[in-house]
Amino acid sequence: MSKTYPKAFLERCHAVTAKRPKTVIEHILKHGQITTEELKELYGYNHPPRAIRDVREQGIPLETFRVTGSDGRKIAAYRFGDTNPERFRKLSGRTGLSKKIKAVLVEKYGCQCFIYLEKMDESELQIDHRVPYEVAGDDESIEPNPNDFMLLSGSANRAKSWSCEHCENWQTSKEKNICLSCYWAYPENYAHVAMRQVRRLDMIWQNNEIGQYEQLKHDANLSGQTIPEFVKKLIEKAIERKREIA
Repeated sequence: MSKTYPKAFLERCHAVTAKRPKTVIEHILKHGQITTEELKELYGYNHPPRAIRDVREQGIPLETFRVTGSDGRKIAAYRFGDTNPERFRKLSGRTGLSKKIKAVLVEKYGCQCFIYLEKMDESELQIDHRVPYEVAGDDESIEPNPNDFMLLSGSANRAKSWSCEHCENWQTSKEKNICLSCYWAYPENYAHVAMRQVRRLDMIWQNNEIGQYEQLKHDANLSGQTIPEFVKKLIEKAIERKREIA
């Protein structure tokens, strides 16, 4: 399917070099649209919304619509949105804005993942909305607040995406307040994990802490427990000792 696009828009599309958004852009340029089914089956992207978000974060406007999949069910499809010069300039500015927000977060919190607290190089950290774009939307008339974003490692971002995309709130009601009380938005203070009444603790051992982890693994093996089971028992014993002292 061929279509004529403004020169500035095509230049922006061809300037994208990251593999995932480039793949999506080139497919839409050639075929006029791309579906979640094609993203999974043709390109192996098991989390299509993440690939679509990558494109939008490059300043490329996309709109969502529904089509019938190969199994007869309705699925999401995506095509380029409004590419008129004024609209496109506004969207193209988001990439630079994301860099500014990232710089603010790094200055305030340091170069570490908000979920795993893993310290890493700034270039390896990804910026993500605390409340998914698909739930909160994006009011372009309001300057984005850095506090509405978080820094994540690649693995944490993938874990968050999978959990959010399988959450009932994401799929149906899309209530922002539910997301704001979720672990994936504020891991330091939350009431649920993707609407499930569970609590989780993600821990990373790195650098000179690795020896401690190896000792935990050794002790866990001797006790016949998995490492998470062993750590939970250690925590339970510590809490019991504290209660006895009190």
